[in-house]
Amino acid sequence: MNWRKLPARIEDKLAQVATGLLGRRRLRRAGVEVSARAVTLGLPIVARCEGSRIVIGDDVVLCSQSRWTALGVSHPVVLRTLKPDALLSIGRGTGISGGSICAAVSIRIGERCLLGADVVIADTDFHSIDPTQREAGWSAIACAPVEIGDDVFIGTRATVLKGVRIGNGAVIGAGAVVTRSVPAGAIAAGNPATILARKTSGAPHCSTIVAAEPC
Repeated sequence: MNWRKLPARIEDKLAQVATGLLGRRRLRRAGVEVSARAVTLGLPIVARCEGSRIVIGDDVVLCSQSRWTALGVSHPVVLRTLKPDALLSIGRGTGISGGSICAAVSIRIGERCLLGADVVIADTDFHSIDPTQREAGWSAIACAPVEIGDDVFIGTRATVLKGVRIGNGAVIGAGAVVTRSVPAGAIAAGNPATILARKTSGAPHCSTIVAAEPC
């Protein structure tokens, strides 16, 4: 067969199948508990600390190559646990494009969530804000669990920081820095993120605009 004469759509399909197989293999070799129905587009970067868990549910899509997503991605999906007993869990039907998710304690992402290109989610400060304690290890580093509900949409390059809970159906605007929890159905954006609107009861596609308020 002359591979150079393959139609582009067939070439793309073969590439998708190949990266899917290799991506799931990489996840399993790293000790990730991954559903056979999860999809990898490109090869994610995975680092699992011994004794921790990374769990990926049915129909999750991890997009690590720009060819598969409209905005493109700056890097592959990064899934990383940093401490023993940490948990990183991604629920059924969630899609992530080039995101970085680092769990030192616990990050739980619900079902049917959409994480736009290059979203960052971390449950730790990584370093102490006290310069004299930056080499002191985890005892000096602030950590707090992150929980993201079902049907949440997080826009491109948003950052979700430690201790945040985002309720079901909430929307986070592109580039937002979320430092406080966001209630279900709210629309939040900005740095730091503030609530700009709330979905009208009974009309999931309509919103009531409210005065900006802290999350």
